Amino acid sequence: MFNLRVPLPAHDEVFLMNTMTDAQLIVSSDVAALLDRAHDVAELDGEAREAFGVLSEHGFLVADREADRRRLDQFFTDVRSDTTQLRITVLTTLQCNFACDYCFQGDHGDYNKNAAKMSLETSARLAQWIERELDRLHPETFVLTFFGGEPLLNLPVMYDLAERAWQLSLKYGTNLYINIITNGLLLTPEVVDRLKPFGLNGIKITLDGDRDTHNRMRPLRGGQGTFDRIIENIRRVAGRCDISIGGNFDASSAESFPALLDFLKEQEFAGSLKKVAFKPIIRPAAPEVPKGMLPMIALGANGKPLNGTCMTSAGSGGSVCDTCNFVDEQVSFLREETKARGFKTPDGVHMGPCEIHKAHAHTIGPDGSLYACPGFTGEPTLATGHIDGRHDTARENARKRFDALGAWKECGDCAFIPVCAGGCSVASHTELGDMNIPTCHKPSFESALISLAHTAASAA
Repeated sequence: MFNLRVPLPAHDEVFLMNTMTDAQLIVSSDVAALLDRAHDVAELDGEAREAFGVLSEHGFLVADREADRRRLDQFFTDVRSDTTQLRITVLTTLQCNFACDYCFQGDHGDYNKNAAKMSLETSARLAQWIERELDRLHPETFVLTFFGGEPLLNLPVMYDLAERAWQLSLKYGTNLYINIITNGLLLTPEVVDRLKPFGLNGIKITLDGDRDTHNRMRPLRGGQGTFDRIIENIRRVAGRCDISIGGNFDASSAESFPALLDFLKEQEFAGSLKKVAFKPIIRPAAPEVPKGMLPMIALGANGKPLNGTCMTSAGSGGSVCDTCNFVDEQVSFLREETKARGFKTPDGVHMGPCEIHKAHAHTIGPDGSLYACPGFTGEPTLATGHIDGRHDTARENARKRFDALGAWKECGDCAFIPVCAGGCSVASHTELGDMNIPTCHKPSFESALISLAHTAASAA
């Protein structure tokens, strides 16, 4: 069920990948044909038997379909119950200093005046909750990601929580990695230097195309551009910590990203960029979207829905998913353009399962509410708990809904299930009204698989 094949005609070889085990093999077409001859194993000669054994060892052959299904069930059970890593994404504030027209958190109207902001008292209580989790799980690693809104608008909480997390990591003997997802406008060497002693791992900064396009897409409230200042900030902190570049595109801006890549390649900090990856813009399906809820409908330049959805996972900056041909094609195109300029970028296959399927990955809102992922933050009916341990029917019901997630069960025998898990649950909830309905993005995976196969063949 979980085996994928890509023919490599130039060498009469086949690239095999098992998405359950991540085993990858390049074999002759004769060996690949053994996958279709499992019932004739007794008739194989010695060399074929040896090849058959290798295929079986790496998970390309299983006893029967039911055994494969049981392996899949166990795979998701293991993903959910894994205690080797505790992942916490903290939204220090829902306020933002940008006025991006595609984001509900932009500085539009009275939004920022009323948007939540975490207090130092809540930060202290959150640290106590984290300590209880560390004491309960004893994970090998603890990943703390600061997100928003714009997290740097609440530096006191970032500094306070980072120092408390560092002390806890020392107490419990776990490795702490602190990440920041920011628009980059307030990023300074002083911020980096203040956080480095506490385990600062990396910073992700958003650039939405070349200079003119970015300034149109991500202006300040007064309409002023932000590109030059962000680039200067990157220049000032490059070398102090790992920097990744993210970006959001729609039909009106996608063509500007190769120019952005060319610009980045020319900068003296190009070698310091750890990763570069772009994703589709997300827009609401209807004019009225509740404040605090992340809208999940992608639109084209004409303002009409692209009939697809996407969510980038906080911290990892990696999960791109969409059924729309425009998005599939652009994601594939920009991935190849990024690679061609020597930047590291996600391969488009190793994408998940995302954090929503992990019991020990949490998003914490500014008021201390717990959510399954950043996409649900601020929607009270989807809060799964609270750092103070309060219990109420709504939170308990939401927790049970997320515990029972299984959109992938509707995906049949699709080989991408282990890395897709049925798609983005936020997209399913927002666009389809049911987070257990799959949002399929198979074309993106198939395109990425072909690229991966040819990269592996070249390396071999």
